[in-house]
Amino acid sequence: MIIARMTGFAAALAALSLAPSVQAQAARSMPQASPLPPALPEARDVPYPGTIDLSIDATDVVRGVFRVTQTIAVAPQARELVLLLPSWLPGNHAPRGAINLLADVRFEADGKPVSWVRDKVAVNAFRLALPEGARQVTARFVHTSPLERGEGRIVMTREMLNLQWEKMSLYPAGYYVRGITMKPTVKVPGGWTVFTALDGMARRAGSGGDTVTWAATDYERLVDSPIFAGIHAKKWDLGQNVSMDVVADSPALLEIAPANLQTYRKMVSEASALFGAHHFDHYDFLLALTDRMGGIGLEHHRSSENQMDPRTWIDWEKSAWDRNVIPHEYVHSWNGKYRRPAELWTPDYQQPMRNSLLWLYEGQTQFWGHVLSARSGIQDKDTILGMFASVAGNYAEGTPGRGWRSVEDTTHDPIFSARRSIPYRSLSRGEDYYSEGALVWLEADQIIRQGTRGTKGLDDFARAFFGMRDGDWGELPYEFEDVVAALNGVHAYDWATFLKARLYQPGQPAPLRGLQMAGYALVWKDRPNAYDLGRAIAGKYLDLPFSLGVRLARDGTVQDTVWDSPAFDAGLVNGAKILAVNGTVYSDEVISEAITSAKSTKAPIQLVVQRGDRVMNVSIAYHGGLRWPWLEKQSGVKDAPLDRLLAPRTQ
Repeated sequence: MIIARMTGFAAALAALSLAPSVQAQAARSMPQASPLPPALPEARDVPYPGTIDLSIDATDVVRGVFRVTQTIAVAPQARELVLLLPSWLPGNHAPRGAINLLADVRFEADGKPVSWVRDKVAVNAFRLALPEGARQVTARFVHTSPLERGEGRIVMTREMLNLQWEKMSLYPAGYYVRGITMKPTVKVPGGWTVFTALDGMARRAGSGGDTVTWAATDYERLVDSPIFAGIHAKKWDLGQNVSMDVVADSPALLEIAPANLQTYRKMVSEASALFGAHHFDHYDFLLALTDRMGGIGLEHHRSSENQMDPRTWIDWEKSAWDRNVIPHEYVHSWNGKYRRPAELWTPDYQQPMRNSLLWLYEGQTQFWGHVLSARSGIQDKDTILGMFASVAGNYAEGTPGRGWRSVEDTTHDPIFSARRSIPYRSLSRGEDYYSEGALVWLEADQIIRQGTRGTKGLDDFARAFFGMRDGDWGELPYEFEDVVAALNGVHAYDWATFLKARLYQPGQPAPLRGLQMAGYALVWKDRPNAYDLGRAIAGKYLDLPFSLGVRLARDGTVQDTVWDSPAFDAGLVNGAKILAVNGTVYSDEVISEAITSAKSTKAPIQLVVQRGDRVMNVSIAYHGGLRWPWLEKQSGVKDAPLDRLLAPRTQ
């Protein structure tokens, strides 16, 4: 071994060579993490001491504001009170708390102002320092309801309002919300009809409006019982303790034909036959026929919030595409509210929810919403077939994102995407657990029917899994293994492998097997099916995803481009505007005719396109003609299983 000894000169030289990096390191600021503030109190399953009075003045329909006063009993010897605005809410599948809409927030303790700070991490939490011996806290604030669509969903107009308690009430941290008792009061414009599933309503007229109160209830049930109120309103009894409670922009919009109203009564009967049990004592469909208030379809245990276009009832045939929301939300009383994924049940509205089983929660609800709509006649069979065709075509040709992203992974989409518009949705995917989930459940239904020679189907699973414990108004959570066990209880099959392959693995074949097993085939025609046509007319767009690969507004503006489509290859992207087609000013008819004509020529379709301040010529070499998806019975099939699935079960 040779040991070299560094000379004094060499050592000095080495020290000089190291000096710059050492000095640079010494000069670098290197902070340490600061500690997080104290955590919020963890929810405990104990009653909150005392009843919280909640009073909301909802009479200012001109300015669209709700003025809130809450009186909150304070636990003995408490020196701090933490009040939360709900954040994670059932049915939203994401934190959607409206803390940004709360303003002029002030607190008093026993009549004297009390200071507060916002939690630095949970910004929907107010921390109040209480004086010694404090007995009662009063909170006063304003919920500044959106006035324009860009500010959020509009919930108040001059004719109606939608009051959602969780958007304008605070609750004390540290308790299960079912253990917090509240006494609600709402003041509405004089003469307005008020609809809600809450019990014990009393009303008192006054000069500034009518004051409505309800029996005290726990906060969980209060949040689950929103209000629709309006000046033009009507209520119908649908039987079996179910009612249709409707507000509209004008009285004429409420004039539903008796035969059409009967379809909703039929749906209630069909749902009872399907599930065989109820998990509510009474149920209210809250429906707004309006385009002035924001759209909604949101499930609750004993009610649902629904919105449809103003003329949906009086233009019944034209509006068939728009009527699926009622059956869908009704199914949720069983699937999503009573039976709920274990990771989606939380003790309060602060603990994060995990969405991994939404392919059952929403996917099978989507499936049963279509089936009940057909069985009852709320939507005609052609519309239902069009709905299935539309999503089947999309997954067969219009969603390249299926190659990298599973259906199960899309259950996280509500959290990070929040239904915002994004570029190239076909590659990114969206909340496909709804519609692709429905196609998977159609396949499951056909596996059961073929395996049992038609004696059983997914109806039997619905009755066994969702219809248990008749009269139970609580929540019964489940895990993946519970779903598999219930399916095996109907028909023995390798359901775990089936579900894992279809829902948890990307790159699966297009989910067409259920339709094929049910006697139908996906075909392509040069005109849109009934569902796609109605939706495009109402949305004022031209949808060409399976030809050029774009959706176009009436003025030619590109609203969406399918990844790797002819339009994508030509550089047509969102926001670009087609000015002319083959030398003629753009219109739906002009571009449709150009696509049709291109079938018989080798010449490309020539477009003049504006993008920003640039105008350019764009050539698209597409010759496949107009294409929209349809479902047709397979050759030689007369009595298709899908027809039997959609057929009524009750008289």
